[in-house]
Amino acid sequence: MTRVLYLIACAAGPTEYIDDGVRAAQAAGWDTCLVLTPTAARWWAPRMRELEELTGRTVRSEYKLPGESDTLPKAHAMLVAPLSCTSLNKWGAGIADTLAIGLVSECVHMGVPVVAMPYFNQAQGAQPAVARSVAALRKQGVLYLDGDDGYTPHPPRQGAPKAFPWGKALARLR
Repeated sequence: MTRVLYLIACAAGPTEYIDDGVRAAQAAGWDTCLVLTPTAARWWAPRMRELEELTGRTVRSEYKLPGESDTLPKAHAMLVAPLSCTSLNKWGAGIADTLAIGLVSECVHMGVPVVAMPYFNQAQGAQPAVARSVAALRKQGVLYLDGDDGYTPHPPRQGAPKAFPWGKALARLR
């Protein structure tokens, strides 16, 4: 049986290299569907066809219209990586105003395993809302990978988005 992974990427540095994340997921045996936040989709707009050829599917970034059929197969697992500070706090507060956050907000309560690995700097991570959001996600059953188990926020303006640890995130999927 083919395992379907929704790789959901927010507007954070490693999304510039989301093709690396897709290839890593495919190498790990996942049929990978890519969902981008609207801002992340704008980053890739000139090269969206490249991502669609890589995944063999439409890359989604917006909700479908009522009556439209879904273009993606049912997910066996979801990986939100990189998870931006903004999307983390919206998700933790229950604000599902993008397809990316709407999917994981619903599917975690439908028994789909959801793993999230952040990518943001220490100044963003110091906001009190971050700790509340992480706690809210963990309480819902999201496996949030931070610290030694995932990604530790970097000093401002010192991130290394190309070095994002895709393998570490993929290894934690059930």
